[in-house]
Amino acid sequence: MGQILLIRHGETTWSASRRHTSYTDLELTPDGERQARMLGPVLADQRFAAVLTSPRKRALCTAQLAGLTVADTDDNLAEWNYGEYEGRTTAEIHDEHPSWSVWTDGCPGGESPNEVGERLDRLLARVQPLLDRGSVAVVGHAHSLRVLGARWIGLPPSAGGLLRLDTATLSLLGHEHGRRVILRWNQPAPPPAETGSTARH
Repeated sequence: MGQILLIRHGETTWSASRRHTSYTDLELTPDGERQARMLGPVLADQRFAAVLTSPRKRALCTAQLAGLTVADTDDNLAEWNYGEYEGRTTAEIHDEHPSWSVWTDGCPGGESPNEVGERLDRLLARVQPLLDRGSVAVVGHAHSLRVLGARWIGLPPSAGGLLRLDTATLSLLGHEHGRRVILRWNQPAPPPAETGSTARH
């Protein structure tokens, strides 16, 4: 049985400033491009039955810069639709609604936690048969991948709030004794090895 490798896209200007970004189709920053390239050596020797990405440019670009060959885009991997909260930070939203949490309240004009959970369940239903042929890589966004991790282990979408996920990180979903488990979470790519240095005496 294969495993599911989750890859969050590299940095954008809005992720750097902690602004909620779903349907706004931002490019990676130069740092985000660098982060994506750093994933390449980690993924170079891995073979995937399929590579699926969100349709957003930041996810597709991350996959390409990491050296992955994308089989298909899937709308179910798009980020949580933040509706009226698109482009706003949590701190700004809390100025108006101090008790608000995306994990329990969802977003006005956007998606509820259950709606996000339902589409990530659809993604898992698509991926499950592919695991008979090997591992699958999915490239997406922070909140939607956190929900995917929660749903993989049978928890409600709101449990994704307990799974922090930084830009350009790798997480791995798999099995132990026949049960679905999280094997690795929020792992950054290792820094490139230094070359050409000489010892100082």
